[in-house]
Amino acid sequence: MRKPRVAIIGAGISGLCMAAALERAGFERYTVFEKGGSLGGTWRENVYPGAGCDVASHLYCFSFHPNPEFSRAYAAQDEILAYLQGFADSRGIAPHICFDTEIIEARFDERRALWTLRTASGESLEAEVVVTAMGQLNRPRWPDIQGLSDFAGAVFHSAKWKRGHELSGERVALIGSGASAVQIIPSIAPLTSQLYVFQRTPSWVIPKVDFAYPPAVRAAFRRVPGLLRVNRYLTYWLLEPRFAAFGTGSRFSELFEKQARKYMEAQIAEPALRAKLIPDYPPGCKRVLISNEYLPALQRSDVEVVTDPIECVTRDGVLTRDGRTRRVDTIVLATGFDATHFLAPLSVHGTGGNRLEDAWRHGAQAYLGMTVAGFPNLFMLYGPNTNLGHNSIIFMVECQVRYVMQLLERLGRDEARHVVVRTDRMERFNEELQQALSKLVWNAGCKNWYTNDEGRQTNNWPHFTVGYWWQTRRMQPDDFEWSVAPLAKSRRLAPDAGRELPAAPAED
Repeated sequence: MRKPRVAIIGAGISGLCMAAALERAGFERYTVFEKGGSLGGTWRENVYPGAGCDVASHLYCFSFHPNPEFSRAYAAQDEILAYLQGFADSRGIAPHICFDTEIIEARFDERRALWTLRTASGESLEAEVVVTAMGQLNRPRWPDIQGLSDFAGAVFHSAKWKRGHELSGERVALIGSGASAVQIIPSIAPLTSQLYVFQRTPSWVIPKVDFAYPPAVRAAFRRVPGLLRVNRYLTYWLLEPRFAAFGTGSRFSELFEKQARKYMEAQIAEPALRAKLIPDYPPGCKRVLISNEYLPALQRSDVEVVTDPIECVTRDGVLTRDGRTRRVDTIVLATGFDATHFLAPLSVHGTGGNRLEDAWRHGAQAYLGMTVAGFPNLFMLYGPNTNLGHNSIIFMVECQVRYVMQLLERLGRDEARHVVVRTDRMERFNEELQQALSKLVWNAGCKNWYTNDEGRQTNNWPHFTVGYWWQTRRMQPDDFEWSVAPLAKSRRLAPDAGRELPAAPAED
């Protein structure tokens, strides 16, 4: 079987999963391009205090590469990064990664059935297949606050934490109250002399069933066959029913809100603070947060939750609309990510020179979140409408990788040299998808990162993950157009472990 040359953009979880699948299938001519100096994606970049995963650790790893050594039920950032590094080494992926190589442009040549990739340094490379694994949460959102650039102290985003910056004894303003803030605040509140938390919209908070695994339990995970798999299976099925809470006005949604409200009311003693922190929208409209430490940290005497809108930042503090200036030494921006502009800043040009940016001018969309009409041999991992609010994204990524491998295997067996999803099939899929999304809580009126500026839901999957597995379990060839083109000869795909790949033969 002919094995196309594959370029993977991104060495995070998705990119490593794709690379491992290529290794298992015997693909030798593939390269993983990573803009950073090491692998890990979001787990390399997010090193703020308290950084960790809000999915149980044994579910937040590859099903084919379990990790019995996680120390806790919910793993911290350093353990997840170490797992990914060990995974890449053990699977033979590391030599295929080109670090410090940012791909800024991809153009498809119809005549040669090749993608030409251009790096930030100006180098030009070629591949028959491009797989993007750039994630949804990798571009920090810098808030539009007047005077922020004039602040005399330190200002940094939570995703670009200033290493070595000491917060002990400082007065700190933390802007934001989402998933990053819920982990940062309990970690830094004991250090600061005063912490101001500027909250625009409160979040629903539920308890986190976290605990350390005793050494004997970890030993059992290592030695007892199937124990890790059973634990993963039970965790998955414990989380999967939670999707029912996202149905607007559903009985499960009402029950979920009742339980979340009961928990938060029990945790927050002061009525005035309770009024600030308990949302007025249904759970799930914004990301539901899990923490045992967040609400207690907000009730410390040296922590103030500020809900008055920020007017501007002065040289030495933050001025709110009520006229009060809170003087601070450091400002931390826990303001999330630009999640709806998929693949940015990569510029992608498909057939006829058409730009993906133009095709997505009203919002990103794809067939099964992976392929776009007019862009042959381009496959996306963790693409549009594949994010989750209730289960592990790694489950979705593994479904996508299996699907892409089916497409590559078909390309290798047949005369076809490139494949593209049919326009009518992609349009029908997205019409059905948006119709399903319209019935869910993400459209309940709150401001969330799942919705673009035009009000289109571009990020979340509107069904149980089992439904995604069912739709991706078997590739349907009739959903695609398979085109015959000569196999272009190319000098190389990319530097591979410091050496050039030989010219591709006419056939394998």
